Amino acid sequence: MARIGHGNGLASRDSKEKLTDDGRGSDPETETQVDKYGFTGGAQQHRGQSAEEIPTEVLRQREAKWLEMLNSWDKWMAKKHKKVKERCQKGIPPSLRGRAWLYLTGGKGRREQNQGKFQALDNQPGDPKWVDIIERDLHRQFPFHEMFAARGGHGQQDLLRVLKAYTLHRPEEGYCQAQAPIAAVLLMHMPAEDAFWVLVQICEKYLPGYYSTGLEAIQLDGEILYALLRRVSPAAHRHLKKHKLEPILYMTEWFMCAFSRTLPWASVLRVWDMFLCEGVKIIFRVGLVLLRSMLGSQEKLKACQGLYETMELLRAIQPQYMQEAFLVREIIEIVVSEKDIEKEHHAQLRRWKETHGDLHCKSPPRMHGAKAIMAAEPPSRQDLRQRPTIVVESPLAPETDGKTADGAKENGKTKPEKQKTILAPSILVNPYLPPSDPSPLLKHMTIQESKESLSSAEHDTYL
Repeated sequence: MARIGHGNGLASRDSKEKLTDDGRGSDPETETQVDKYGFTGGAQQHRGQSAEEIPTEVLRQREAKWLEMLNSWDKWMAKKHKKVKERCQKGIPPSLRGRAWLYLTGGKGRREQNQGKFQALDNQPGDPKWVDIIERDLHRQFPFHEMFAARGGHGQQDLLRVLKAYTLHRPEEGYCQAQAPIAAVLLMHMPAEDAFWVLVQICEKYLPGYYSTGLEAIQLDGEILYALLRRVSPAAHRHLKKHKLEPILYMTEWFMCAFSRTLPWASVLRVWDMFLCEGVKIIFRVGLVLLRSMLGSQEKLKACQGLYETMELLRAIQPQYMQEAFLVREIIEIVVSEKDIEKEHHAQLRRWKETHGDLHCKSPPRMHGAKAIMAAEPPSRQDLRQRPTIVVESPLAPETDGKTADGAKENGKTKPEKQKTILAPSILVNPYLPPSDPSPLLKHMTIQESKESLSSAEHDTYL
């Protein structure tokens, strides 16, 4: 059925699969329709129903509330964390999602405390072994998203930069294939430097040890999920136990990719909003909801009488169980806390030592969400302050005025002149031009569309 790869590999399927989840295969040159998330040809629609539409006036109100929170982030996290959590559960406004993720994970503070670190890593050539593997993985990451459709395009270049920088930041860990979709999702919402620091926080704080050699952490969490399932859905637990279906066979990609390759996109974003606020318990809850929904009753189990049938069922979750409104409601209602996970973690760790000995990879303790991270590494108010790197002079304003178009004020105070970097609008370059209109900086490169990846003989080593 499946096997655990060596090194930083993942559980892999023995059969090769096309990059298109529905098997139809589409030509990026002919598919011109792009949805609001940037996917062409409705590439995400087959996974579930369409996303919920939020009235514009409600969205504007939520944006105003989030701007207020982000401008006083330390106060909100210290005194009104419950309200922050509730607003993450409702969904972060798309226009502010990237900035909110940066703040929730503590990536903003890490970036400010390590200014120049990403640029220094980016300027290094990197370990050829890891760079070669990363380059071979680039075309597999969301090939139907306009940002990653072109070989050698800006999206793939930034993905290479972020993943290469991580291998230099953590050379003992290197690169794991499941990090690529995580980094790609981040790059859809923020610049490369921010994506790098959020990736660092996810790998070190939220999911420590997940991407290390041997996959010990993910195996432990698989056993934790299995143990929690006994309480949440006894029928599903009995069925998996009866057919000796090991958790590593069905939950590896779910957890290591934070469901980014499993759920419809609207649901992915809502899950990530909650995950980056509340921590890994959200990932456990999603897994439990899917298992209970698919295997939670005798009626449902009639369709899967053996191990193979059960695996096929879990590889093709029914759309209604992944739909945004249903999934979010179930995640919020299911009773699984940080204490439950930690209690079971210690129990599984004891069993692991009895059967396998000590863990080979010593990972730092897991931090359960934004509040725990901020308490462990409190940033200064200066670190949390917004510092725009590009301030464009209004063409109508006098050159000697010294003010930007919006008055260059923040919180009622005029910004110091030394913080300004004024660039002429004529030299600003769109970092994510469509594949059909390559940047002048890339004209020396041959940009090939993602249809090449569709015909590639290579395949993902995911479950």
